[in-house]
Amino acid sequence: KRHTPFPAVLCTSVNEAIVHGVPNAYRLRDGDLVSLDCGAELAGWVGDSAISFTVGTPRPEDTRLIATAERALEAGIAAAVVGNRIGDIAHAIGTVCRTAGYGIPEGFGGHGIGRRMHEDPGVPNEGRPGRGMPLRPGMAIAIEPMVIAGGGDGYHPAPDGWTLRTNDGSRAAHAEHTVAITEDGPRILTAL
Repeated sequence: KRHTPFPAVLCTSVNEAIVHGVPNAYRLRDGDLVSLDCGAELAGWVGDSAISFTVGTPRPEDTRLIATAERALEAGIAAAVVGNRIGDIAHAIGTVCRTAGYGIPEGFGGHGIGRRMHEDPGVPNEGRPGRGMPLRPGMAIAIEPMVIAGGGDGYHPAPDGWTLRTNDGSRAAHAEHTVAITEDGPRILTAL
């Protein structure tokens, strides 16, 4: 079976879309929660980043959801230090998300990154500390927490074959940075 390439330049996930939203004719409305996910290549190296925000007037519950995704990203980055393991990042992210009462889509998370967008190792959004690949200087990873407001972890593909939607219809948020592991601590390569 052949893999169909993503049909757009930018992933635009709206409201109950978790990730990989394919842009379409939908017109954004006041209060919509939008996650944008974009990769870029420069001189043979790849970067990946995502941000979530509200269009117009935010709902308080969406503001909290987005803030939790951002806090989970910060916690994952803080754990991305030499001597830790992938599981330490996963545990940090998962702890923030679960403590806030949110779901985490199983099987989706961050990834190694470098010459290609998705490389080893996988960087889960939930896991056990002290497990997985050790973090070494020179590694680059994309850390990308995704949270589901309804608290469940279930999702399903939309008819476009790419967009993943929450099973319960609740909203989702997504945050991501590409991070280099250095002797001096994590370095965010996709910072504004």
